[in-house]
Amino acid sequence: MSHFFAYLARMKYINRWGLMRNTHEENIQEHSLQVAMIAHLLALIHNKFYGGRVDIERVLTLAVFHEASEVITGDLATPIKYFNPEIKKAYKDIEEVANKKLLEMLPKELQEDYDHILIEKKRDKRAYAFVKAADKLCAYLKCLEELKAGNGEFEKAKNSIEGQIHEMNMPEIAYFMKNFAPSFSLTLDELN
Repeated sequence: MSHFFAYLARMKYINRWGLMRNTHEENIQEHSLQVAMIAHLLALIHNKFYGGRVDIERVLTLAVFHEASEVITGDLATPIKYFNPEIKKAYKDIEEVANKKLLEMLPKELQEDYDHILIEKKRDKRAYAFVKAADKLCAYLKCLEELKAGNGEFEKAKNSIEGQIHEMNMPEIAYFMKNFAPSFSLTLDELN
């Protein structure tokens, strides 16, 4: 019997943004879906408009599972996770142990198929760059949604994340910010 997918089903119980007041709580399962959709789009933009040749399905798969370890570790707030190099390294080590534990939950015949998703993911720097970019964009979009709902607690986070997005210097992100991000500040009536 494998507990792998039963553990992953618990992603819906792990909330993000734990140190901040939220008008709408966001769990890592819904976050992972949004990251996957946006990472897919960024890879598509890369290939279609910028002459890229990235494996879009690989990007999508990495994005779907990018937070999987948090069913074991929980979600550690970004200011804590990156407080200093020692904490950052320790947390990365904990993530790796959690991913290995998840991998061991699979039947032996499937472990090789998931190893390159759970363990090797960050070594695939080319594909994982789109997941990281989508993850940052989703954090930015969460800030926009919270600000739209009148939650000023997200103002500083929005400005900080916007700077980080700009520093990534990816034309795919610029395309997204110009063509898709503005809609997240609109009401449903304005979208129609």
